Amino acid sequence: MKSLKFVVALLSIVVLVPCTAVLAADTITVTSFGGAFSTSQIEAYQKPFMKNTGTKVNAEVYNGGLAEIRAQVQSGNVTWDVVDVEKQDLTGGCDEGLFEEIDPASLAPAPDGTAATEDFLPGAIHECGVATIVWTTIVAYDKTKFPGEKPSKLADFFDVKKFPGMRGISKRPVVTMEFALMADGVPPADVYDALSTSEGLDRAFKKLDSIKDNLIFWEAGAQPPQMLADGEVVMTTAYNGRIFNAQVKENKPFEIIWDHQVYNMDYYAIPKGTKNKKTALEFLKFATSTQALADQASWISYGPSRKSSVPLIKTYTGTDIQMGPHMPTAPQNFKNALATDDEWWADHQDEVLKRYSAWMAK
Repeated sequence: MKSLKFVVALLSIVVLVPCTAVLAADTITVTSFGGAFSTSQIEAYQKPFMKNTGTKVNAEVYNGGLAEIRAQVQSGNVTWDVVDVEKQDLTGGCDEGLFEEIDPASLAPAPDGTAATEDFLPGAIHECGVATIVWTTIVAYDKTKFPGEKPSKLADFFDVKKFPGMRGISKRPVVTMEFALMADGVPPADVYDALSTSEGLDRAFKKLDSIKDNLIFWEAGAQPPQMLADGEVVMTTAYNGRIFNAQVKENKPFEIIWDHQVYNMDYYAIPKGTKNKKTALEFLKFATSTQALADQASWISYGPSRKSSVPLIKTYTGTDIQMGPHMPTAPQNFKNALATDDEWWADHQDEVLKRYSAWMAK
């Protein structure tokens, strides 16, 4: 509780200082995952928002999940005003009533007037959140290991005769199963229908069996580029941002195969009960505007969730590297991409993981 003395002092400031100065004292807290990702958000969203509005934005870091958000909401002591969440947590948290609902009409239109509902990628606008970035799982390889013909499509990952060598693959079945089916000829639009059948699951595992002797399993996102660099594998599934960093910051001879990438999104959501809901909504509107999303792409190789942002993408900060071609959402990279179906995985993860774990242990 503020003391009476402080309140009197504050009222005197309100009388003497223009309204904009009072707004400048406004503060919100935006929480995300830290590292280069948080840096990109601070530079592209938070600093410009503070400059434009006078509102201070505090950046905090967490490890994801709903536990901390749930504790704040249930205790009635919400200290985070905007939180970056992954799709499964957004969906689960929304069902629990942990997030405020977002009116799509409140979002900024594209520069040409196109409504946000038409400008965002499919699935980017959720009843409880708005996507900021598209991140994706791809196949990457060390080009020095293939002096002749280079791998160029997802199917090449599974062709150990034409492109010999060890492969890296995730210990989680998410994306791995999708890759196996698409490499076996299943169109992206039919992947989850196929996985919903015993025949489809058998087909995916049969495809994985074909390269089982050439597989090394990874767990953390930092492992695939390190496995490539150490020569443990010649090809691996990986997160595109990790490979980009290895290419640009470490000058590694790695190449990304965008064919049949499997993408997901991160979302901004507003915890239910924040005392700064109005300002939080204004920040969310600003952060998901066309220019802000394009600006973020100068700091990290994750694609903006709005179509109108793509033509505005410039160079990687501090370099002359054009970021457009490195975006998952670049037209040439996105033509046969598959969106991860988080709802499908929520319903089937336990059974598939049990079988996948047994398969890895064989």
